[in-house]
Amino acid sequence: MKTTAKQSGPLLDVLQESLGIDSKTRIRKMLKYGMIRLDGAPADRPDAQIKAGQTIEYLKKTGIKKSVKPPLPLLYEDDHILVTEKPAGILTYGEKGSGGTSLYRVLRDFVKKRSEGRQRLCVVHRLDREVSGLILFAKHGKAQEALKAGWNDTKKRYLALVEGVPASGEGTIQTWLKEGVDRRVYSVDKPKGAKLAVTHYRIVKKLPAHTLLEIRTDTGRKNQIRVHLSEMGCAIVGDRRYGADDSVIRRIRLHASYLGFTHPFTGHFQEFESPLPKGFLTLKDRDENYKQGLLG
Repeated sequence: MKTTAKQSGPLLDVLQESLGIDSKTRIRKMLKYGMIRLDGAPADRPDAQIKAGQTIEYLKKTGIKKSVKPPLPLLYEDDHILVTEKPAGILTYGEKGSGGTSLYRVLRDFVKKRSEGRQRLCVVHRLDREVSGLILFAKHGKAQEALKAGWNDTKKRYLALVEGVPASGEGTIQTWLKEGVDRRVYSVDKPKGAKLAVTHYRIVKKLPAHTLLEIRTDTGRKNQIRVHLSEMGCAIVGDRRYGADDSVIRRIRLHASYLGFTHPFTGHFQEFESPLPKGFLTLKDRDENYKQGLLG
């Protein structure tokens, strides 16, 4: 629907008069969801000054489609960020030409469909395919840049079920990591081409043949936790790539359980926790998401 502004003044007041809508709250929502255009351009500021005679267009179908259900539970979402839990067995982000699906692609398509193409999704960090737990996405480029710039200050904790028992109740592992020609990651003596990795661990619970560890990292290197625990003599259960017993399960028992960061626009510190997936402490692979893939 198109109409012409009958008076000059703040956009909110002019819309009330021109569209015949009494509720200012409703008009603010229309502006927020991109349902108003002024002379063909999106308008989102209620206090914007406009002149009589300008063209106002009301787009009824550009609002968020609440009927579009998310493909998996969303822990938090606003105009800038989205937080969810990644199931084990799915890539965070599929590289070009890799085929298959990824958490990013599934959520990107959901966000695009729900907003009718007005919103996007941006990758901030990744979890290995085999790892489950909390993951954060940005919903526009500025949010992505801000979150990546402050990533070193982000608080991250993981839970890992490992083989055996560490020699001490807690400790720190610090080595230089480098990817080999076989695409596995190794600790190396000479730092040329390698990256420093720092991992902290503490024992949470001792089981008959395994140990549950809480992990904190100061760095975010590829396969960092998996390499460090394996080289400590406590490979993560199911992690055959890094020396775990191959007679049990295929799913790696590593879970991103805590994420804390400063919101890039509100400045508030956001905290999220994720409980252990069902069957995490057993040796039977009960994770249907892993065996079947996300959403089948």
